[in-house]
Amino acid sequence: MHRENEALATLATHLAAHPDDLPARRLYVRLLAYTGDIDGARREVTILQEKMPNDPVPWIELGHAYELGHRFDEALAAYDTAASVAPASPLGPREGGMRAARWGEAEEAATRLDEAVRRGAHDAEIFHALGLVRLHARDLDGAEAAYRQGLAADPKSTENLLGLASVAVVKNDPAAALVAYDALLARRPTYAAAELGRSWSLAKLGRRPEAERALDHAAELGAPATNVEKQRAAIRSGALGPSR
Repeated sequence: MHRENEALATLATHLAAHPDDLPARRLYVRLLAYTGDIDGARREVTILQEKMPNDPVPWIELGHAYELGHRFDEALAAYDTAASVAPASPLGPREGGMRAARWGEAEEAATRLDEAVRRGAHDAEIFHALGLVRLHARDLDGAEAAYRQGLAADPKSTENLLGLASVAVVKNDPAAALVAYDALLARRPTYAAAELGRSWSLAKLGRRPEAERALDHAAELGAPATNVEKQRAAIRSGALGPSR
């Protein structure tokens, strides 16, 4: 509702009466940072650190505050500190790795994500991020392994299925891509991009009539007309002939 000053006042009043309400204090840190008061956010993080010794959470909150202020190097340093103050916890390296991945810093992300997994992080989101940074680094086997771990953690993870399809396309393995796209469409039947990928796979396998039908279906689902026509021309010209 853009009533930030009232929100700050409400939280300040609440924390004065309930100083040990840690979720409220964490929210207060974020709101202070959102309104540009990074010094105030740091003061509240100091209180969190006193109440949560040897816990990565205060440092992660500080990292979030720096991010809200677009101070990304300081944010990453805070996440790394979170990793060092709690060397058994995956939270610090996970947060740093996920953020670095979103910023497009693949090398910075990979080392942190690997460390988070080593410490016990085991969820579909982290494996998807790890697969993505490995794919960008052209570590195709490593990317595939990460995406499969993501699917093992959550068999319904469509992001990791799409990752497997992407790896197969880069490897020029249409059979593997088709398996991934079919599984993806079974979970998201209206996903036009997956139907486009399925059409590519069928064409590369020499199954041109099926490829054209898949392309028609992609168009019906709303795939961009330019992409559809470009792929149709490639199929009909033989440019998307069977892989050798």
